[in-house]
Order: sequence, then structure tokens, then C-alpha cells
Amino acid sequence: MTDPWVALEPGADPAERVRILRRAHQAFTEVGTVARPVRSVVAESWRRSARAGVGPDGTADVELTDSDLGAYRAEHPLARVMPLFRELMGTFASDGEHLLAVCDAHGRLLWVEGHSGTRRQAGRMNFVPGARWSESAVGTNAPGTAVTVDRPVQVFAAEHYIRRVQPWTCAAAPVHDPRTGRVLGAVDITGGNGLAHPHSLGFVQAVARAAESHLALLAPPREESDPPELAVLGRDEARLTASGRRVRLSRRHSEILVLLARHPEGLSGDELLCALYEDESVTPVTLRAELARLRGVLGPGLLASRPYRLTVPVESDVGVVERRLAAGAVTAALTAFTGPPLPASQAPAVVRLRERLTSGLRAALIARGDPDLLADWAHAPWGEDDLDVWQALASARPTAAVRSRLAALESELMSPAGWSRR
Repeated sequence: MTDPWVALEPGADPAERVRILRRAHQAFTEVGTVARPVRSVVAESWRRSARAGVGPDGTADVELTDSDLGAYRAEHPLARVMPLFRELMGTFASDGEHLLAVCDAHGRLLWVEGHSGTRRQAGRMNFVPGARWSESAVGTNAPGTAVTVDRPVQVFAAEHYIRRVQPWTCAAAPVHDPRTGRVLGAVDITGGNGLAHPHSLGFVQAVARAAESHLALLAPPREESDPPELAVLGRDEARLTASGRRVRLSRRHSEILVLLARHPEGLSGDELLCALYEDESVTPVTLRAELARLRGVLGPGLLASRPYRLTVPVESDVGVVERRLAAGAVTAALTAFTGPPLPASQAPAVVRLRERLTSGLRAALIARGDPDLLADWAHAPWGEDDLDVWQALASARPTAAVRSRLAALESELMSPAGWSRR
């Protein structure tokens, strides 16, 4: 197969592929092995689904209904491009007996529209607005997997992890904020096996790009005086946006910029050495060479020395979360939190920042006790093994799926292997 993101190569027999995939799915759920011709993107998704405690006979939970759903949709950025989605995909969905679906960045369905008969059938498996279809909640599926891997993806028949979804085929593409690059959600087309064609994947990808272009037109123009913006949440390599230029930084340069952004007064060479390196044998010469390379990446005038400091204020996404959390705006803080800052960094000061931010936010979520907020954290990659949050979620929303995941997590953590990780 030339494109691993396309479900069926030209000339493949869909019925035969379904039979092979069902056998492979059964083997995986029974013994944990994945056989060919299961695509790598699907095999990796199955493994993530199993680690998240998803059962092959599970179902999606409906988390938002009525006024709560209406209020959430009205405030969501993708509401502004729903007319575009309907214009580009509505007729195709209705005439082809398909569904147009849009989810948020957590895999929660916001809109499900299209052919009325298909919509009724989909409703029997809770493929409805307000239901959570994240990969960590219901396993492999196009909208949930697309926001997980941040790639357009097609899922065919028995590639779905949950058996009741296996009669369906879907293709979805993530939609990004054109200014920040953050994933806002995904647009999806769901229906029968006829969608297992390369054109359906290309179609949703083109629609997603059109939506991003439309959002860019709707966004207010960036002023020349806008401060540089540093994005580090959920990223191993930071992204700096300054003067209309977007720069991707190396891991070490990311760590340096995070620290300097938090210390506008500047840091001495010795302070930076202690903040960045556990190894006390690292010399000031090494640090000066790293800073010289960073100055070349940033361009003239942004990085000064004696002490090392940034010449203009830099707005960090970490600072946004901290300010909202300090103001008690827990929902807004969680919305801005797209993952722990520089999760792979071992720089001592970054590790302390990461632990302080994540522990503060999760403590606020547990104290708030809002089941939707707790579910957002629990179903995120950084929260899927968070026992305290799963216990709080089980108290706030004791569904069968939540209780099952909590029981599995408690059993895992009580095992010798689990104790060794604690």
C-alpha cells in the first residue's frame, strides 16, 4: 500500500479485507498481537486503546445534552465554520447517506448532521452530539484518532476498536487554529464501506484546510506591536511566533527561552547552568555556545547578555494557564492547557515548572468536581493513568465505562510492576 493513511489500496476486495481485519481484531483483543495487513496507524491506535482500558464491547458516553451542549457549541471556535462545513459537505452527506460530524479537540462530538436514516442508525451507538468519541474513550475511530495523532486518518470497518462501530467507515481531518497551530477539533465523514476510498480522505483534508483559511480571515489582524508568543504546552520543541515569523526551536533552546520568558529581569550564566543542567560538569563555555546559536536562530535584538535576558516581553501559553488558574477560572485554564510543558525535558527548572503547573491544575479540577472537566483530563494522554482524577470522575459520573477503567487502573497500580512505577 503506497499511503498508510488510506484504508484500502486500489483493487482490494472490501469484503475479504473485512474478514481478515475481524480475525486480526479478535487476535489482538484475545492475545494482544497484531497481524498483517493491519496498518501501522491502526495497530498503534489499538494498542493505545487497550492501554486506556477501552473494551471492544463498550460504547460512547453522552456527556453534554440540551442547554449545556448548546452553550458549549456556541462558544466553540468551530461554530464559526459550521456554515462552511455544511456548504462543502452537507449535500454530499445527505445524498450519499453519510454523516457530517465535527468534534472538539477532546473528541467530543459537537455536530452530527446528514442523512436522517443514517443518523438514526448512528444514534444506536451514541454517535450523537455531546458524546465523547476520543480514542481513549471508545478506541480507534476517525475523529478521535485524528485529534490524537494530529493527522487526517481513515478508519475502515473492523479497524474500529469497538465491535458495534465496525459496520461503519469514516474519514476525518484535524482543524487547527491558524494563529497558534493548536488543534481545535476535527471534521469527519461517516457512512458505509464506500467511504474507504482515497478521495474521502482527501475530501475531508481539503475541507479542514478550507476551514482553517476561513478562520484566518475571521481572525483580527496581528498588530506589529503584538508581543512574541511562545508555545510549549504539550510540545517537546517550543514554537516562537514573532514579527510574523514562526520559529521551531530545539529542545535546549526551548528550555532556555521558557526560563528567560519567566525571568524578564534576566539570569546570570551560573543561574542558567543550574536551571538547565543536572550535570555539574557542564561548563560555562558550553552554555555560551548554546546561547550564541539561539541568538542566531532568534535574529538580532531579541536576546541580550549580562545578564542573559529577552529584550521584549514574551507571552507564553504557560503564563496563560497560570493566570487563569490563579483567577479561579478552572474551565478556561483547562481549555488553554494542551499538555505539560516540554514533557521530555529533564532540565531541573523545567521539571519543577511542569510539576507545579500540572499538579496545580489537577488539584483545582478535583476540588471543582465537574465531571466534564475531570473527563477531559482523564481521557487526555497525560491523565489516562491519573488514579486520583479517575476516582474523582467515578464519584462525579459513575458510568460503567468509568468504573471499569478505574478498576483496571487500581488493579494495575497494585501489581508489583505498578508499584515499581510509583
